[in-house]
Amino acid sequence: MKRLIAVCALALTLTMALAPAAHAAEWADPSQVCYPTSVTQNEDGTEIRKFYDLSPEDDPTGIPRSDFQQDGYHYTLVDLLKQELPEHESRQHTETVTLESKNKDMASVLALLPQEKEFITEDGLAGTLTLRLDTVNVEVSGYGSSTKQVSATRSYPNLAGQDTQYIPKTIQDGGRTLTLQDVSWQTDNTGSLDGYALGDRYTAVATYTGSATSSYVKGYTVTADYTGTVSRIALNKTRYVAIFEGTPLQSVEPADVSPDTTEPAPAASFNWPLLLVPLGLIAAAGGGIGIALFLKRRNELAEGGDGNE
Repeated sequence: MKRLIAVCALALTLTMALAPAAHAAEWADPSQVCYPTSVTQNEDGTEIRKFYDLSPEDDPTGIPRSDFQQDGYHYTLVDLLKQELPEHESRQHTETVTLESKNKDMASVLALLPQEKEFITEDGLAGTLTLRLDTVNVEVSGYGSSTKQVSATRSYPNLAGQDTQYIPKTIQDGGRTLTLQDVSWQTDNTGSLDGYALGDRYTAVATYTGSATSSYVKGYTVTADYTGTVSRIALNKTRYVAIFEGTPLQSVEPADVSPDTTEPAPAASFNWPLLLVPLGLIAAAGGGIGIALFLKRRNELAEGGDGNE
């Protein structure tokens, strides 16, 4: 009887130990995950293509196929294409470059642009591209401003006295308003008129100052196109193209529900069939223990009856 109870207890222990392992096995992914070599997306965001260049030892079942969300769209796999890569792949490619220049004259700009440029595309094609001179464009990238002090002098001769009331306090010079800053006086020669002596006369030399603001070009933005053939040699690889179709995510506004009528949130989904397996084992183990206790009790009663006789 003790042996039967020990066996039942061992079965219960194994059942409890195997339950977490069974749950973990549900999420295990036996395949090796593959990563895309390049990803493209159309302009309206409704389609994403992921390119996988796999070697013979790579398992294509490792290409992710699950739905995902990105940039306000929900994407679902609609097709998985298999393409045998040719031994040699080439195509025409145009690349636009942008750079900054301090000068706009063509000599300075061309000094910044090499005639040829090595380039590698996102999907791994490489080649030498040539500058197209007809695409070179120069635009002002920004303006700055500077302020400097300016001055001007004015002479006012034949004044009766050294009095600034005869001198204007402001003047216009080159479209700017200048303010009187300093005055120096000069004595004119004393002469006579019809035998009468004239008094001293004065000349005022006035200095006016002000500020002048001017704008200047801070720099230029240069753009140009390089065009040429890019190519590559396939190294025994197979290309898979996973095409995902996207649908916009609908924003759901919360309903205006009072606190008393708010419905509880739905419980998280659970894999009940997975739970039934360990529960069945537990029930079986419990039944075995119950039967063992029943048999033990019956034997004790039977032994007690024999003794009373």
